[in-house]
Amino acid sequence: MQTTLSEDARRLPRAEEADRILRSCVHCGFCNATCPTYQLLGDELDGPRGRIYLIKQVLEGNEVTQKTQQHLDRCLSCRNCETTCPSGVDYHNLLDIGRAVVDAAVPRPFGQRLLREGLRTLVPHPDLFKSMVSGGQVFRALLPDALQSKLPRSAAPVQRRPTTRHARQVLMLEGCVQPGLSPNTNVAAARVLDRLGISVTPSREAGCCGAVDYHLDAQAAGLDRARHNIDAWWPSIEKGVEAIVQTASGCGAFIKDYGHLLERDPAYAEKARTVSALTKDLVEVLRDEPLEKLGIHNAQRLAFHCPCTLQHAQKLGGAVEAVLERLGFNLTSVPDSHLCCGSAGTYSLTQPQLSRQLRDNKMNALESGYPEVIVTANIGCQSHLDGAGRTPVRHWIELVEAALP
Repeated sequence: MQTTLSEDARRLPRAEEADRILRSCVHCGFCNATCPTYQLLGDELDGPRGRIYLIKQVLEGNEVTQKTQQHLDRCLSCRNCETTCPSGVDYHNLLDIGRAVVDAAVPRPFGQRLLREGLRTLVPHPDLFKSMVSGGQVFRALLPDALQSKLPRSAAPVQRRPTTRHARQVLMLEGCVQPGLSPNTNVAAARVLDRLGISVTPSREAGCCGAVDYHLDAQAAGLDRARHNIDAWWPSIEKGVEAIVQTASGCGAFIKDYGHLLERDPAYAEKARTVSALTKDLVEVLRDEPLEKLGIHNAQRLAFHCPCTLQHAQKLGGAVEAVLERLGFNLTSVPDSHLCCGSAGTYSLTQPQLSRQLRDNKMNALESGYPEVIVTANIGCQSHLDGAGRTPVRHWIELVEAALP
């Protein structure tokens, strides 16, 4: 499409990028066919094509309104549209640019500001978040249903990590909410990798990947967290660490984007590219290993939910399923597996009604093959889906670790 950016828009740091992305869109509308919010609401402005037009109008100097902000807020950033788009429109980066401009121009109501700032204060701090979860478990019966559904349904004792040190070394980001909601996920990953001769070094100096801040009106703070993590990882990178492994696909997708997000930072651009290149989802490590060494023979019936950040952002759709099938698990068929579950980071709190509708639709699809357990690859999806109180939902690596002889 043709664009004429306003003088103000041309002065934005990412003006050329925004213009290039806008011009790549041929407004064919294929994206709407796979957009979860368009499927629910049927509003052109709640689909990718409509949101692209809204951002175009904003960058061309048209009035920015609360309605514009609302339609952009409703986007899950699932990137399903990018998988569908025949023109390769880099939608998520355009959305980030547009949201920053809109949020700077349209003050949010007090309630929204309080929620978003509260999430930014709580979520990126694992110790604080874990304390809140522990307190919530104690007083669960007194909490409203909406909060009860955010808590783990059961609290398994935390397992011990392996102590053997192998020649092959990888870093692992511990994550923000995962230690509080699913503390054995990274333990299970370390135990499976240990069986394959790979030692995991928990990256405790590194903090939140930055996605929470970046997607809650605080992009500068999110990039500062990225810089902090690069500094924390750099000594290990210089020593030749093999990879930076993520068990949460949401974190992995964002860290793999460090190289792009910091490309204009002369002090961090090269290091950010190196970090992005070293970052791997857990399945990228395991799929290349001799899995027969694990000795697993398991016919447990599972349904796999492939998070959007794994299939659309990291382009790893089918990878976990292939590993689980190699290990002998029986996977059920999942209709519409490309659609988002509605978790989308903090979306389940900022857009609860839409999020619940998407969750219920996803659970119906996942349960259609009558699995014993549902497994996924992202803590946000895991917690969100398990909050429905239906078939148990766990991280797939925990099922693999439990099946080790």
